[in-house]
Amino acid sequence: MTVRRLSVIGATGSIGTQTRDVLRLHRERFRVTGLAAGGNLTELAAQAVEFSVPAIGLAHPPAADARAAIRSALASEAARQHLPDPVEVIETGPEAPARIAALATDVVLNAVTGAAGLDATLAALEAGTDVALANKESLIIGGDVVLGAAAASGAELIPVDSEHSAIAQALRAGRAEEVSKLIVTASGGPFRGFDREQLETVTPEQALAHPTWDMGRVVTTNSAGLVNKGLEVIEAHLLFGIPYDRIDVVVHPQSQVHSMVEFADGSTIAQVSPPDMRLPIAYALGAGERIGSGAPANDWTRASTWTFEPVDDEAFPALGLAVEAGRRGGTFPAVYNAANEVFVDAFHDRRIPFTGIADGIAAALADHSSRGAADGPAAVQTGSAAGAVAPLTRDAVLAADGSARSFAHSWVARHAGEGAATA
Repeated sequence: MTVRRLSVIGATGSIGTQTRDVLRLHRERFRVTGLAAGGNLTELAAQAVEFSVPAIGLAHPPAADARAAIRSALASEAARQHLPDPVEVIETGPEAPARIAALATDVVLNAVTGAAGLDATLAALEAGTDVALANKESLIIGGDVVLGAAAASGAELIPVDSEHSAIAQALRAGRAEEVSKLIVTASGGPFRGFDREQLETVTPEQALAHPTWDMGRVVTTNSAGLVNKGLEVIEAHLLFGIPYDRIDVVVHPQSQVHSMVEFADGSTIAQVSPPDMRLPIAYALGAGERIGSGAPANDWTRASTWTFEPVDDEAFPALGLAVEAGRRGGTFPAVYNAANEVFVDAFHDRRIPFTGIADGIAAALADHSSRGAADGPAAVQTGSAAGAVAPLTRDAVLAADGSARSFAHSWVARHAGEGAATA
């Protein structure tokens, strides 16, 4: 058995900690060479000691004498576990995750939330390292920049999102030319069946009460408004090269069918399992081999009912806005994502209502368009814009991200308190 080297970026978040659970089942198969996190030093130190990790990074270290604080945490954790402190390299500051991602290893699992994961994805790909991508935003906003980096180095992008892992598994049933469409499933979140009027008064606590998945604040809120599903449609387009008009979204509340592929003969292949992220994590790390994940299988001897229903586009306009941003390409997906991150925070701070998230995203995209932002090459090819378009660059993506955040903060300031939940 070949031991596969692995670095985990975003090691202390939801996906990172579930990756730890998978690794515990396969200590002989994987060697963890690097870990990076945001600011959770305690959990990072625990993982570093447990898996004998030689290199760690902390993006938001303690303000005073960061390295001394990290060393102290490592020493305390090593003493608690009765193990030696294995860490040789410590990186700190905003660039720490990217520096860890750039170190020599076989695969980098990027589990950072949001646009902050872009540099880590690019650093790994430029180093020729495969990326197991749980940070969908880096591909969505980076688009051709990320795909170009992968193509140039020969590195592979491996989906970790349950929907895209399901599609990748289902695609093994046929050839590319046999694919008719992709069907991405959505749970519908806690507000399935709500109309816009009802959505205007929902609270942050209600938005975080997801019926089937246990996720972080941003992803859970995105799921409640179908923002997450919009981002996943863009990701599916970029990962699998299927046009937007051949990617459908269907609401499936039971979250057992994680996505499907329809083939030219009318046959549909679905990937089915109880909702547990350890399964797609293990599939991504297995390098084409199915390995134990610790996730349960379905009990087919028990009666169950699965339902499917269309998306209510009027109540949940964020999905359509994402698809339009994806079609336009260029920096529009970056604007969509950046504005959403600001609006999610504003909703949880009770400054805007839940419906303000989608309303604000629409305003941010309109503002970006009014500033003369060019559509991307894919949109030009389909006739939605005219003329040559300059290739997308990292700097252009980050500039659009920053501009969208500034607009979003201003929009929140102008609309603060309009119908926001106070309970």
